[in-house]
Order: sequence, then C-alpha cells, then structure tokens
Amino acid sequence: MKKKNRRVASAFYFMVIPMALLFFTLHTLPFLQGVFYSFTNWKGYGKWAVVGLRNYIHIFSDPDIVQAYGFTFYFALFATILVNLFSLLLAMGLNARIKLKSTLRAIFFLPYILGNLIVGFVFKFIFANLLPPIGKALGIASLSVNILGTDNAWLGVLFVTVWQSIAFNMLIYLSGLQTIDHDLYEAADLDGATGWSRFKNITFPLIAPFFTINMVLCVKNFLMTFDQVMAMTGGGPGTATTTVSVLIYKRGFHGAQFAYQSADAVLLFLIIVAISLFQLFVLEKREAKLA
Repeated sequence: MKKKNRRVASAFYFMVIPMALLFFTLHTLPFLQGVFYSFTNWKGYGKWAVVGLRNYIHIFSDPDIVQAYGFTFYFALFATILVNLFSLLLAMGLNARIKLKSTLRAIFFLPYILGNLIVGFVFKFIFANLLPPIGKALGIASLSVNILGTDNAWLGVLFVTVWQSIAFNMLIYLSGLQTIDHDLYEAADLDGATGWSRFKNITFPLIAPFFTINMVLCVKNFLMTFDQVMAMTGGGPGTATTTVSVLIYKRGFHGAQFAYQSADAVLLFLIIVAISLFQLFVLEKREAKLA
C-alpha cells in the first residue's frame, strides 16, 4: 500500500518531460553555445578558431562597451527607484477602501499587457508629432522639440519604461498589502499612530519580502533594457541611449562580432547574477531585522 502511494502518476511525467526538453533545447542549449563561441573569433558565419580569453580581455578596453555599461547602470538605477516608488504608492492607494477599486486596478495594469515594442513605437510618434505642437502653442521650450532627438533622449525612454513597468510591480505590492491583517492597523490607531509611523512600523516591515522580489526583478530587467530603446531611439542620438543589450544586438548581428558580443553577453549575465545574489543577501538580512 505504501509503495503504491509513493508512485507518481505517469501523466505528470508526460507534462514535465516535454517542457523540460523544450526549455533545454530552446534556452539552455543556445546559452551554452553562446558561452562556447565567446571563446572563439567566430563572426557569425564562416570559419572560426578558439582564442581563449581574448574577447573578455578586450571588453575592458573597448570605450563603446564601457560607455554602454555606464549608461545601462545609470538607467537601471533611476528606473528601479522610480518604478518601486510609484508602484508602491499606487498599490497602497488601490488597496484602500475606494470606489471602482477593481476598475482602477484593471486600468493601471493595462500598460503591462501591451507589447514593449508597440508601446515604444506609439510613444515615439507622440514625442515626434504630438507633443512639439502642443509645446509650441503653450510656449514650453522643452516640449517644443522631439526629446528623442536631443541629449535628454534617455528621459523619454525612462518615462515610457517606468510607465509600463509600474503595473507588474504594483500587482506584487498589492498582493503583499492584502496579506496584512487589518487588526494591526486598528490597534495602531488606538495607540495614536500616524500615517507615516503606520507605514514605517507595520506596512513596510510586513511587505519587505515583496519589496525584495520587486527590487531584484527591477534591477535584472532594467539591466537588460532592449525593446523600448530599439523602438524609440535605436540607441541614439549617436550612442547616447545605447544599453549593453542593444550594443550586443547591433554589433553581434549586424557588425560581424558574434563571438565578441557573446563574451559581452556572458559578462552581462554574470554581473546580473552577482548583483541579484548581493541584493538577496542584503535585503533578506534587512527583512530579518524588520521581522
């Protein structure tokens, strides 16, 4: 009887094994191939030879890659802070006792459903054709020109990225806020706690694990920013908004630097893993202090 209970239904194997094989074939295997090619001089076509660590060593002396990493970290920092700030504020507002709560949640979540490239192309049109006439009519110099063609192009990309990313983080914060027992707030009211002290001593400590999740996901996603940049600026003007992912794509597939940019991709992967592990270590340690 015990042996019979330990047996796993074969249906589970039929569901899991094909998915595992597909994941390995379409994800893990190409990744391993990319790691291998990063140690070669392959251009994406023709013959190749193993060159060892030459690609990795050359990365640190390539000014374009250094600039791309600088902009990527700069962009990811601003995007992470703004997304978590606004998504937490929205989540707290939508978790309150307000009318049309479900409708408002659906409206605020709508941007996340739309494709990144579609949103990017729509806002590219807005910045180029709709805002300049409005800015000229109102006498606002900053709106009278297409921001995507100026040195502040990254601000336009940042605005769109933050606007579209808020929805998912808001959902995570909402799920965390809904786990808090309202009796805690009632007890805090009896003690005369104000809104800020309630947030500092009750709300934030109890949603700290959700904050950790959002921070790790935000940093990972924004360090790999690609769609919005390609749709809105293509990395321009010049290389002003070129992220690491955009540089890897443009040079790897259009610049005959497949192996070299494979090394760049592996380096980016290692950096993201290291930062994510560091975040988990620091934030989980903070969670333990808040608990």
